[in-house]
Amino acid sequence: MSGVNEIRSTFLDYFKKNGHEVVQSSPLVPRNDPTLMFTNAGMVPFKNVFTGLEKRDYVRATSSQKCVRAGGKHNDLDNVGYTARHHTFFEMLGNFSFGDYFKETAIEHAWTLVTREFGLPKDKLLVTVYAEDDEAFDLWKKIGGLSESKIIRIPTSDNFWSMGDTGPCGPCSEIFYDHGEHVWGGPPGSPEEDGDRFIEIWNLVFMQYEQLVDKRIDLPRPSIDTGMGLERFAAIMQGVHNNYEIDLFRALISSSENLTGVEAAGNTLASHRVIADHLRSMAFLIADGVLPSNEGRGYVLRRIMRRAMRHANLLGARDPLIFKMIPTLVREMGQAYPELVRAEPLISETIQLEEKRFIKTLERGLGLLDDATSTFNAGDRLDGETAFKLYDTYGFPLDLTQDALRNRDITVDTDGFAKAMERQRAEARAAWAGSGEAATDAVWFTLKDELGATEFLGYETEQAEGVVTGLLKDGEVVETLAEGDKGIVITNQTPFYGESGGQVGDTGSMVGEGVELRVVDTQKKADGLFVHSVEVVKGDVTKGIALEMAVNGARRQAIRSNHSATHLVHEALREVLGSHVAQKGSLVTPERLRFDFSHPKPMSHDEVAVVERLANEMVLQNSKVETRLMAVDEAIESGAMALFGEKYGDEVRVVSMGTAVEGSKAGKTYSVELCGGTHVSSTGEIGLVTLVSEGAVAAGVRRIEALTGSEARKYLSEQDARVRELAGLLKVGAGDVTSRVAALMDERRKLERELTEAKKKLAMGGGSSAGDTGVRDAGKFKLMARVVEGINPKDLKGIADEGKTSLGSGVVVLISTAEDGKAAIVVGVTKDLTETVSAVDLVRIGSEALGGRGGGGRPDMAQAGGPDGSKADDAVKAIEDHLAAI
Repeated sequence: MSGVNEIRSTFLDYFKKNGHEVVQSSPLVPRNDPTLMFTNAGMVPFKNVFTGLEKRDYVRATSSQKCVRAGGKHNDLDNVGYTARHHTFFEMLGNFSFGDYFKETAIEHAWTLVTREFGLPKDKLLVTVYAEDDEAFDLWKKIGGLSESKIIRIPTSDNFWSMGDTGPCGPCSEIFYDHGEHVWGGPPGSPEEDGDRFIEIWNLVFMQYEQLVDKRIDLPRPSIDTGMGLERFAAIMQGVHNNYEIDLFRALISSSENLTGVEAAGNTLASHRVIADHLRSMAFLIADGVLPSNEGRGYVLRRIMRRAMRHANLLGARDPLIFKMIPTLVREMGQAYPELVRAEPLISETIQLEEKRFIKTLERGLGLLDDATSTFNAGDRLDGETAFKLYDTYGFPLDLTQDALRNRDITVDTDGFAKAMERQRAEARAAWAGSGEAATDAVWFTLKDELGATEFLGYETEQAEGVVTGLLKDGEVVETLAEGDKGIVITNQTPFYGESGGQVGDTGSMVGEGVELRVVDTQKKADGLFVHSVEVVKGDVTKGIALEMAVNGARRQAIRSNHSATHLVHEALREVLGSHVAQKGSLVTPERLRFDFSHPKPMSHDEVAVVERLANEMVLQNSKVETRLMAVDEAIESGAMALFGEKYGDEVRVVSMGTAVEGSKAGKTYSVELCGGTHVSSTGEIGLVTLVSEGAVAAGVRRIEALTGSEARKYLSEQDARVRELAGLLKVGAGDVTSRVAALMDERRKLERELTEAKKKLAMGGGSSAGDTGVRDAGKFKLMARVVEGINPKDLKGIADEGKTSLGSGVVVLISTAEDGKAAIVVGVTKDLTETVSAVDLVRIGSEALGGRGGGGRPDMAQAGGPDGSKADDAVKAIEDHLAAI
């Protein structure tokens, strides 16, 4: 019973036998708390149940909740790998009572489970209680038979839990395990409590009060919230003192050792532990819909990934290898978390792509470092702002920057780096507004409890009668909406679809006796409350009146066509690109559809064409679109695609359409998806699918936009008109436009090359009269100086190198002026003179004459710019005078 999987199942089975609902882990992106970046505790999914905003059909629950602490307030990232118990990803076992049982039952369950089911010796356990909680103190004596010396009263907030400054709160009690006298440390509350001898394994929160602004009152229904860290409990059960020595981590670290060929011992141990820990965070975050990016949750994921990849680099890895560890993780945790199995291709693809990017980042970062420190000498210091820019913009870690400069005896201003980092964090905190998937505005939950869920009739009809049950204006509940007002109308039932799943909300009208309203939008709130945004055209709307409601039918039909087409495009993408393709977002409007999907690279024109062909083959089949209600597990087992991180109820709608004619699915249903949206009755109603664009949205995410029906025909007609117009301009047939344009492009490129070569020759004096080479004496130096027009600044260095070769010994100054009046300057110094004169000094003199500042490079080649190209001759003169004075 000591393995991680056995411990998890034993815990859940125990509470299931004792009347608890086993609740599956919620996604790592919180659905019910927009203030959190990630789910970081077992109680997060139940927050609205504890506060009374949400009711469920059970009062006892147990779960093993996925948690991540790597960003925001709870950030353990920098400690991971170097301590025994810090993780970015961990599992929190817990049992919960929502106004059902309280302290005595909670303590009894905890003691029974720990001592009987798991068999921990009682003499190894001690508990803490809040100093004023006499009831808990007495219960531990009674139930656990513990002596008073084994029940420690803690007077601080360590043993008093609160949700915030106001809200539910209460004392808590913690169970500790004593590793024995051979380990340094003292019991909780003692001066040595930070030692490792006594380890907390389980926290029981007795939620019995509500903290108001000015006082604390008793909750009418006290509740229980507990949390046991699975990894640290497994360490105790397996007789080890470090979480990284349990069976799960031993398997992951063994995989890391095999792939790197480096033993996890000594200086390399921390790196293997970082990789093993971060692998879990990467995989589960990707499975729950997070992808690496430069902001928000994606930024934190990328930081986790790159930290692991940096440690793989320290172990000698020069090619991607972390993605190869995914099968080991799936084998260890896939049974408990099937989303890992379903998302395995996407996880592997995403990690491998990020590893490739990071390898390039190392190369690019080292090049940028060389440029930034090209003029540095031993003992110099790189400023913190530059080091932070390398980290923040290019993903180049500070420790790698320090390593790269150490052999040149150059240090980094770490205080400046820390200040820049803190400034960025402050800006991020100010900008972070949270983005949990479901709104938690208390008014919607209150109305949902008061009014009940809205019955949606829109699958079967676009017209229905409803009774007004609620009205809001400017966010406040009102009794009346007057003529001319804009507000919210809630009815007991509605044919209007509320925006969700990417499909926009319906519009239309509501009409009653002496009342007329225009519905401009419909949203779905609080998991089932449909709210209609209206403009009152005529009369006054009051609660209790009946309204005839009519959806804008033509608009709804266009939306249905686009939504069904989205399913066909999704399946076609999977067929063409592979099973790793998963929906990452969509927008279905009357005018067009937009579909975001996971894929690591741009689609080719041929791939786009095949996707369009496959989708239209299904349209031409005119097959019936079937919708079934199924249990969510049954639906997924039957092959229906579910969206990672999406919230599904016990019963789901399964939408099926088309019959595959080729590939592995030939003869089987083409598209099967879980979907709550509205759809056409047969695929022929879509009319036509035309893909109009394909591009990148974020790292590993592509976006396709498409049109259907009349919009698609209109688009193709316009495209045809453009082709015919081009054909007329080019004086060729419509079928020859492409080849004619290609020929013109080739001709243009040839002319551009010839023009570039001519300009280069001119810059070197090749087009000048005899003797006009631009070479003169400047004191004891030969100076070749030329001012040219229209030469790309990036070509100046190559021309300067040619000038240096022709001079043999001397200085080359090239200034290129542009149409916008600006100028670029390059100075080259032959190697034999760099001890006497520096190109960097000379280019700065020239830049200043051009109205610029600075410039940089190496002693033999430097470049700069200036806003005033009319001063080009002055710049040459300034450099010439400087040389003459040496």
